[in-house]
This record gives sequence, structure tokens and C-alpha cells, in this order.
Amino acid sequence: SPPSPPATSESPASAPATERVVGPLTPAEAEALATMNDRLKEYIDLHRKLEQSLPNLPKEATPQQIDENQRAFEKLMREVRASAKPGDIFTPKARPVIKRLLTTVFGGSDGEQLKASIMDENPIDPAALKITVNSRYPDTVPLTTIPPQVLQTLPKLTEDLEYRFIGDWLILLDTHAHVIADVIDDALPK
Repeated sequence: SPPSPPATSESPASAPATERVVGPLTPAEAEALATMNDRLKEYIDLHRKLEQSLPNLPKEATPQQIDENQRAFEKLMREVRASAKPGDIFTPKARPVIKRLLTTVFGGSDGEQLKASIMDENPIDPAALKITVNSRYPDTVPLTTIPPQVLQTLPKLTEDLEYRFIGDWLILLDTHAHVIADVIDDALPK
């Protein structure tokens, strides 16, 4: 058998910083994204409060128990956010900034390849699926891989939320409740 790799004693803090894909934001763009970050914080606070209200799963939970717990959380989240609509988290001020950032990423030298990889995994028409804010992420739709260039460009999320694409829509997915927290339609540049 091959020898074990040497132990690492360096902390992640000493790792090189992740390089931003796009240039600095203007003060107006930073302010616009701050409105989104405020809404993200509100959503996460609600998410955690509701999740804590659910019964704890046993240590050796079965897939059925995990699914039942997730669906109970989904139901609770959807009830509390019954009036949720597009723009509640991706605020009207933040939306054009996010679209510009995505245009910059996908307009780069490897942009066509990045877009093709997303569409290859997910050539779905979100309107045909009736994708809406506060609906369950369709069980039949695969979770697309988000290119690192996109993740390095968009505002950072906690582990409770993920960016995903369904067709050319950018989805903010609550990973624990499996609920679409918000959407931006036509987010991928043409």
C-alpha cells in the first residue's frame, strides 16, 4: 500500500485567499448587495428558529425519517413564508447587480464553456415546471453544479442556502427544507 501523505499542520487561515473573478464593486453596487445580505440574514434567522422547533432526528435516522423531517420543515417554512415572492431576498436593488456579475463571469474567456456545462446538466425550462418562490425544489430536477467562478463572484451564503440554476434561472435553495427561497429569472446571459 502507498505511504500515507504527510500530516498538515498549517491552518486554513494560512491558505491563499480566493481570488475574485470580477473587479471591485462600485459603492452603489455594494450598497445594493447589502440589501440582499440583510434579507439573507433575516431568512437564515427564520430558518434556524423554525428548524429548532422540529423534533430532533435520531442519531441513526433512516432515509424515511430524514425525508419526513425535511418535508415537515418544508411545510413549516412554506406556511410561515406563505406570502413570499421574487425579490424578497434577491432584492430589486441587488438583482441587476447579480445579473451584471453573472454577465461578467459568463462573458469571460471560458464563459461559453461554463454556460454549456450548466445547461448540459440542466436544459430545463423553469416556466414549464412552474418554478416559484416558496415551492419545493422539484425532486425530478438534478441539482446543477455551480462553477467556482460564479460562487467566487456572488455574495457568500451560509451552509443552509445554495445557489443553483434551473435552466437560465438562478435559484436560492434552502438545502434543509428543500424550498426555493428566491429566484432570478433569465439570470444567465444570452
